[in-house]
Amino acid sequence: MRIAIVAESFLPLMNGVTHSILRVLEHLQERGDEVLVIAPSTQDTDVPDEVYGAHVHRLPSVPLAGYANVRVAMGGVYRVKRILADYAPDVVHLASPFVLGWRAAQAAHQLGIPTVAIYQTEVPGYAGRYGVPFLENWAWNRVDQIHLLASRTLVPSIFALNQLRGRGIPRVDMWRRGVDTQRFNPAKRDAGWRASVAPGGERLIGYVGRLAAEKQVEDLAVLGDVPGTRLVIVGDGPQRPALEAALPQAVFTGFLGGADLARAVASFDLFVHPGEFETFCQTIQEAMASGVPVVATGRGGPLDLVENSRTGWLYEPGDLAALRARVVDLMGDDAKRRAFAAAAHASVQGRTWSVLGAELVGHYKAVTREPLIGQSPLVALSLRAANPGF
Repeated sequence: MRIAIVAESFLPLMNGVTHSILRVLEHLQERGDEVLVIAPSTQDTDVPDEVYGAHVHRLPSVPLAGYANVRVAMGGVYRVKRILADYAPDVVHLASPFVLGWRAAQAAHQLGIPTVAIYQTEVPGYAGRYGVPFLENWAWNRVDQIHLLASRTLVPSIFALNQLRGRGIPRVDMWRRGVDTQRFNPAKRDAGWRASVAPGGERLIGYVGRLAAEKQVEDLAVLGDVPGTRLVIVGDGPQRPALEAALPQAVFTGFLGGADLARAVASFDLFVHPGEFETFCQTIQEAMASGVPVVATGRGGPLDLVENSRTGWLYEPGDLAALRARVVDLMGDDAKRRAFAAAAHASVQGRTWSVLGAELVGHYKAVTREPLIGQSPLVALSLRAANPGF
């Protein structure tokens, strides 16, 4: 197939969206598909023009206020339309669309090209966390516009499925996320690394993710004095200085990737995630693959991933006393924690990216066979015939 992936964020920024795109690109390369990635520009001069065989077309961008390494693509619908018309893909993949993805949805619709939109980021929910709650309705309207135009919307969790269907979005299907069980594995546990972050032999409570307002990492302050434990924060972001001040007992490792990340996660005794706006939460799945039980907020993606009293614990959003109680429960009972860890590891086996990649390609093929949403399939052909250079 010939596929255009429009990425709201991409390398060098590593987050859940980028990670998913990379795994998709890897799968498409193995299949022999032709892929174009359209993404915001970056000031990093070391980023490649080709990733897993896909050419990366960068659009001029500006940094997001307060979050300099997140960039927002500039320009209008027409610029994206020209790129798509020139490339002539069979399908357009909209990765967590909101700004650039909205333009691409409009452009693909005008050209008569089917789209698969991946709902991965609950942007409207971020509004309150960033002190602009009055923008939440506007943001939901933008989300609605994108997914009403999409030929098909794919969501990673039952929570997200119900959320969009409840807003009247049609053509919504499930597409979960894979996990690399070779990379994230209990065998990667490292006694030396554990000693480096907890020289007193404390048990490790770990968090992995961006250090940004929507992740609510400051909630972990209630764990600062759990006896015999050390809190380890893996990741970076604009809130790091404030969090280091708020969590003085914690170890901050900064960003870790590759083998270093796999070693750190497998070396935790317990994984915690306090964020309430996760549509999936890949780091939870990676912790479980590493044989680490989880305590997470009972909203969004974690509802699908964590089975209460078997693979971990969920707590009511905002109930930090419950968060602490669940952590104390597992950190104070070695036998229970080991049983939860074994169940967590078993629960994610078989969720490989090759299986999920094949599912995604099935969705691509399906939308190319379906009638386009409010658009004649002859539109793209007529546009190109009338405008050979378009």
